[in-house]
Amino acid sequence: MKLRGLYAITDSQLLAGKLLPYVEAALIGGARLLQYRDKSTDEARRLREAEALRELCARYGAALIINDDAELAARLGVGLHLGQGDGSLAAARALLGRQAIIGGTCHAQLALAEQAVKEGASYVAFGRFFDSTTKPGAPAATPELLEQAKSRLHLPIVAIGGVTLDTAPGLIARGASMVAVIHALFGADSAAEVERRARAFSALFADD
Repeated sequence: MKLRGLYAITDSQLLAGKLLPYVEAALIGGARLLQYRDKSTDEARRLREAEALRELCARYGAALIINDDAELAARLGVGLHLGQGDGSLAAARALLGRQAIIGGTCHAQLALAEQAVKEGASYVAFGRFFDSTTKPGAPAATPELLEQAKSRLHLPIVAIGGVTLDTAPGLIARGASMVAVIHALFGADSAAEVERRARAFSALFADD
């Protein structure tokens, strides 16, 4: 699967009570990757939701990525995203196999990205680029970092952190293969609006 386009990330509070319809709207609108991000300890609900999301992603030709839970990813046969300090990328690769999509958070550091490449990452994520509602204290990355990463790493690059429709084109122009979006996609008052936003983000990659 080509890792390029809109990367939608769920937020359990933002999507409370509307997870599936909003995610389906994002997928209809063209989201290529979907990351299920839920930090709660309700394992039964997380399994149930992740299974439902896996079915939706399969229906629309997108890939499901589980945030920080290698066991759940292995159980469902889907991808995984690891933050710094969330376990070894190399161990996750050994657990999930060669075909799984595994990504790593590299904040604003090329050295972390180079390490992730060595450990078998499918993509690297840099951020935050702008003020982010989800992680207001995260370190800031620069568009120049994307250019450096593109010239040094032969791997898809994800830009995350406060990305909007206005700021995404500049990041794509500098080397982002995907833009990861939470609030600018799902902070909407209807599923129809989520779909409209997803189409607008996806259209930024229409030249491919």
